Amino acid sequence: VARPRAMAASPGPAGVGGAGAVYGSGSSGFALDSGLEIKTRSVEQTLLPLVSQITTLINHKDNTKKSDKTLQAIQRVGQAVNLAVGRFVKVGEAIANENWDLKEEINIACIEAKQAGETIAALTDITNLNHLESDGQITIFTDKTGVIKAARLLLSSVTKVLLLADRVVIKQIITSRNKVLATMERLEKVNSFQEFVQIFSQFGNEMVEFAHLSGDRQNDLKDEKKKAKMAAARTVLEKCTMMLLTASKTCLRHPNCESAHKNKEGVFDRMKVALDKVIEIVTDCKPNGETDISSISIFTGIKEFKMNIEALRENLYFQSKENLSVTLEVILERTEDFTDSAYTSHEHRERILELSTQARMELQQLISVWIQAQSKKTKSIAEELELSILKISHSLNELKKELHSTATQLAADLLKYHADHVVLKALKLTGVEGNLEALAEYACKLSEQKEQLVETCRLLRHISGTEPLEITCIHAEETFQVTGQQIISAAETLTLHPSSKIAKENLDVFCEAWESQISDMSTLLREINDVFEGRRGEKYGYLSLPKPMKNNANLKSLKPDKPDSEEQAKIAKLGLKLGLLTSDADCEIEKWEDQENEIVQYGRNMSSMAYSLYLFTSGVFSFYQVFAAEGLKLTSSVQAFSKQLKDDDKLMLLLEINKLIPLCHQLQTVTKTSLQNKVFLKVDKCITKTRSMMALLVQLLSLCYKLLKKLQMENNGWVSVTNKDTMDGKT
Repeated sequence: VARPRAMAASPGPAGVGGAGAVYGSGSSGFALDSGLEIKTRSVEQTLLPLVSQITTLINHKDNTKKSDKTLQAIQRVGQAVNLAVGRFVKVGEAIANENWDLKEEINIACIEAKQAGETIAALTDITNLNHLESDGQITIFTDKTGVIKAARLLLSSVTKVLLLADRVVIKQIITSRNKVLATMERLEKVNSFQEFVQIFSQFGNEMVEFAHLSGDRQNDLKDEKKKAKMAAARTVLEKCTMMLLTASKTCLRHPNCESAHKNKEGVFDRMKVALDKVIEIVTDCKPNGETDISSISIFTGIKEFKMNIEALRENLYFQSKENLSVTLEVILERTEDFTDSAYTSHEHRERILELSTQARMELQQLISVWIQAQSKKTKSIAEELELSILKISHSLNELKKELHSTATQLAADLLKYHADHVVLKALKLTGVEGNLEALAEYACKLSEQKEQLVETCRLLRHISGTEPLEITCIHAEETFQVTGQQIISAAETLTLHPSSKIAKENLDVFCEAWESQISDMSTLLREINDVFEGRRGEKYGYLSLPKPMKNNANLKSLKPDKPDSEEQAKIAKLGLKLGLLTSDADCEIEKWEDQENEIVQYGRNMSSMAYSLYLFTSGVFSFYQVFAAEGLKLTSSVQAFSKQLKDDDKLMLLLEINKLIPLCHQLQTVTKTSLQNKVFLKVDKCITKTRSMMALLVQLLSLCYKLLKKLQMENNGWVSVTNKDTMDGKT
């Protein structure tokens, strides 16, 4: 990634003047090759300084006084362009040497760019203009067409190189995805926990790389809709990673359980779909037969319809009357999602039908006046046409309000009703009790709740107002659909194995995903209301995306927040070490026969959290605080255990505990410390502390295990010492 990114910074200093001129064909006849579509911000931003400089040269006035100051400025710009192109070409050639499949194409484009840069430098070499003109030398003043031609060739060739370099980035993302898929296939086939831990550690490393590459691409995309789709797919991968861990462990613990296998397969299938979705967005290739779901939104249809009827003010022959009628019918047909819904109230249904009928009647009236206006161009007819346009626009606005009210009221009521998660709690209780009859009852209730939420998301999508929010609604709908089924299969597994710790943990993970999506839906509802009421702009970002800044003035002050490539590499290296330590901890935990032991429980929790921290840094600092708190709980349990040991063993154990306790406190302090514009430094400190804690955890688990075995041999068993009486010394 470093090479193409370095290129993005290479084409030289900002131009002198003409900053507003970009790729359009202006009075100069200056335009880019229309076949070179720019889809990323980095390519666009790389070209802007070059465009600015060239525009300055092209837009100078031929009849201006050729003062020394003007001539020197023109020459400086010409030389700056040539020098920038020279640096750019060097980077391009380096990329070509590392990517043999693109070498020929990149080199050809680099040669073209170099020649064009030299031509511009020659045409602007006019410091001794008076002498040159007498000698008949061609300059920017005598050959404006030549400059324009060279400029067009230069920008076209530079853009080609950038787009070819961008293909290198795309290739890296595809390669990363393929590595993740290959490791996932191995994970699906493992039969032992030890093998699973090793492969999952590798899988985690590969997922970190993929998350990094796809995240960079997401932020670089110009198209807000694609950006939202990418964010949705990456959110699925992030949340499914922990599900994959617990679902796979449950399968390994209960290999003959059909529901456990069904649960695991659901996670793998969803992750594969999400991986494919990322590649589809990156390569801009849709599978055969796929349609654009977001285009069926009612609000989008109404917006386009209103634009069409308002265009009649300027042009009465812009479109056919049949097209307008068909467009309106398609919109009104989609309102059947509301009127046919069992969850729409009678009052809302009647009002929607009434407004639909009114819109049809007003369109017929508009068409009638439209026909008259085409034959009689009088003031009264024009006024009548304007009135008809305003009336149908008003009716459609009223219909929008009614649809918005219907969907948001339903969503708000549903979220309020399910806020306490009664069904999820009942399923958890049913599982640990092993009550299959109650399981069937609550599974049915969850399915009903799922259908309500899915239909509500479908209605919200129609009234969301922006394409990114439409994508979010689609993502929420799919998440409820899939997660609902997975909760039921996880609950069935626990009910069949009520004493299984891992089956309980697995159900908890899926229930947390459901609760998280409910919370996201509340946020989504609030954002849809904001857009409808005009409190947000049209370009509203997807929930998981960083919010756009209000103005470019903020860029300078916030720039230090983004670590450079060296810092990113350092974080990745630290994270990798942390990930490997979690595997060591899992191996130590697996040795313990008593998996319910408090030391094992807290150790497992810390290992699980550390792995989550290693994979993704969403909400990372609050997670670090919880991790530190879990470490302190572990030390308390180990201290309680130490009271049963002989002095030498007790001292040895307490020495290890005394190393862990200060690290826990230090981590808590770091997470609460405000380091303005030094996010990397804070993350670096947190990962370093966590890595030290994990190294101690591995040692502590191993030592406790050995001392426990020794104690069992001496006393024929170990009595739990975590109750209050024990803490008081009354064992």
